[in-house]
Amino acid sequence: MRGVLGFLGARRGGRRFDAVDVFTYLYLVLGTALMFGPVLWLVGSSFKTQAALLEFPPSVLPYGQKSVKAAGQERELPVFRVRNADGTTRELAMVRRIGLEGQFIDPAVADPPIQRSRMESATPVRELRFALENYAEPLHRFNFLRFLGNSVFVTAVATAMTLLINSMCAFALSKYRFRGRDGVFVFILSTLMIPITVVMVPAFVVVASLGLTNSLWGVILPAVATPTGVFLLRQYMLTIPDELLEAARMDAASEWRIYWRIVLPLTAPALAVLAIFSVMWRWNDFLWPLIVLNREEVFTLQLGLQAFQGDLQTQWHYLLAMTVVALVPVTLVFAFLQKFITTGIASTGIK
Repeated sequence: MRGVLGFLGARRGGRRFDAVDVFTYLYLVLGTALMFGPVLWLVGSSFKTQAALLEFPPSVLPYGQKSVKAAGQERELPVFRVRNADGTTRELAMVRRIGLEGQFIDPAVADPPIQRSRMESATPVRELRFALENYAEPLHRFNFLRFLGNSVFVTAVATAMTLLINSMCAFALSKYRFRGRDGVFVFILSTLMIPITVVMVPAFVVVASLGLTNSLWGVILPAVATPTGVFLLRQYMLTIPDELLEAARMDAASEWRIYWRIVLPLTAPALAVLAIFSVMWRWNDFLWPLIVLNREEVFTLQLGLQAFQGDLQTQWHYLLAMTVVALVPVTLVFAFLQKFITTGIASTGIK
């Protein structure tokens, strides 16, 4: 905390503010607002009711209409601020609406008389209200926990396999000398120029021929080897001195032991970066699971969010709430691995 305060209080002109300080802080505030503003708006909107989300202009905070429990009524009644003929106003609960008029009662009175007023003279009373049911009800009405478990399984297994396969390929391309090594590396990089939509049809044919449709393995296996991961890890492994590997070979270490005990620990920062990318790719993937999966039991979280969208109506309050829940695992993984990257770079003795 002291370091953060020292950074925020730093000035180029010493104790006095310099013009560079003013522009720097303005840029910092603007960048922070552009980065976190939409996320904060999403979180705030996830606590609004369906009716509050349809209001225009939209409110920043989750306001909702105030409701009270009146005597003799089975459900809570909405509260309105009704303007009387003499100009005074009262907060009354609406029992029934008939055309352009409404029937109102005083909820504080035991046996209140019904007062008729035109709706144009009644203003809804709003209060700060967090619709926590947006998070609770989907857990009972939809298979949200199953969708969440499927996404966690796909993301965890695919990320582990991606790190293993890409690191093995990068180790061979960076530390072994054989004819055609550079050509193989250029061929792998050239696949980056192929749009993913071009390979989806042949990839689906292969998955279908192996009987992996409607299976989570059909989502995991086709994308475990990525040219981006091979390029990232190879470039980092080139900074590891070959003398370390030669010394390990002189001590009778096997190639697998060299890879597992020497190369991988030194490549931990690059592995952490690739893990972040892999988690984001797998967790947010929608198109490929949509092609491979068509049974609700194996839907991932991104496909499960479609359950809140109907032909005639979209349940935006549930959709926004579950979107916030879907952002939490990725945020936690990024926060953890970001710290791991920093400590890994600082503690690695050889660069």
